[in-house]
Amino acid sequence: MRIYRIAAIPGDGIGAEVVAAGVETLAACARRDGGFDLAFDHFDWGSERYKKTGAFMPDNGRDLIKSHDAILFGSAGAPDVPDHVTLWGLRLAICQPFDQYANVRPTRILPGIVSPLRHVAGPELDWVIVRENTEGEYAGIGGRVHRGLPEEVATDVSVFTRAGVARIMRFAFALARTRPRRLLTVVTKSNAQRHGMVLWDEIASEVAAEFPDVTWDKMLVDAMTMRMTLKPQSLDTIVATNLHADILSDLAAALAGSLGIAPTANLNPERKFPSMFEPIHGSAFDIMGKGIANPIGTFWSGVLLLEHLGEKPAAARLMRAIERVTADKALHTPDLGGKAGTVDVTRAVCEALAGDNRE
Repeated sequence: MRIYRIAAIPGDGIGAEVVAAGVETLAACARRDGGFDLAFDHFDWGSERYKKTGAFMPDNGRDLIKSHDAILFGSAGAPDVPDHVTLWGLRLAICQPFDQYANVRPTRILPGIVSPLRHVAGPELDWVIVRENTEGEYAGIGGRVHRGLPEEVATDVSVFTRAGVARIMRFAFALARTRPRRLLTVVTKSNAQRHGMVLWDEIASEVAAEFPDVTWDKMLVDAMTMRMTLKPQSLDTIVATNLHADILSDLAAALAGSLGIAPTANLNPERKFPSMFEPIHGSAFDIMGKGIANPIGTFWSGVLLLEHLGEKPAAARLMRAIERVTADKALHTPDLGGKAGTVDVTRAVCEALAGDNRE
């Protein structure tokens, strides 16, 4: 039997609730499949640890998880810890050193969920957003001088390297090639950012020549928001910079019905390091402990995790279970307008897995 080691990092807020639900569901999926098993190692890294010790994870934290097959992550952020401290101390402290440069965020309207877009359902909103995940606007280069003085200056430098842009473009074109429409939209802002984003555009054109079977176009990020809301059927695979894709993927999740259903894969495609899978909804401290957090985003992230491990039949089975549960509005959590709790949805997905006789 194949046994995969998974590092489970709940993080903050509702992260503990949805990761626990994700572990339960993935374990049920493994039991149903019978051909593999998952061994979970749990790590208490997050804001509570930071407030007690001054660090979100131990100095050797990455060494503790670098040999795992995958990472299941919950959320990062607490009201009494500055957001940039949390992000750089935990999530980015894993993503960047592990070179998880391809952030993949699928978006579609699941059965039973209504998009806020008028007259849009089903295949008209079926996207995959590819986010460059290690440089760009989140390169971490910059600083502040003359603190507290009238002439104080703060800078953040966006960094676009030929190597970094080329590899995410190739990843996005290759992904688009695997989808039925073979359509890619490259998001840019090169009219205003005349150096880094012009390089982005130039490399997109160069890489496109390697994929003649993929149709592609280019869209300024501001116009892209309008296209996503007015012409969703014109989009399929999308590639954008770290910041632009971060914003656009939240918009995409909202258009699909809720941030609570949206998954993320932070991939190191070369598999030199483990990849990390997480819902995009954040720590949501306002509902922490109420038992109403939507675990669907974590379950869908589990689908991506299983696909990455090569367990595609199990991944497909879990996705069918998710769709069966979302189709029942009695199992919708409050973010979807329902009254179900995290435990209700988790139990229903596990039951759907057990009852799935398709191979």
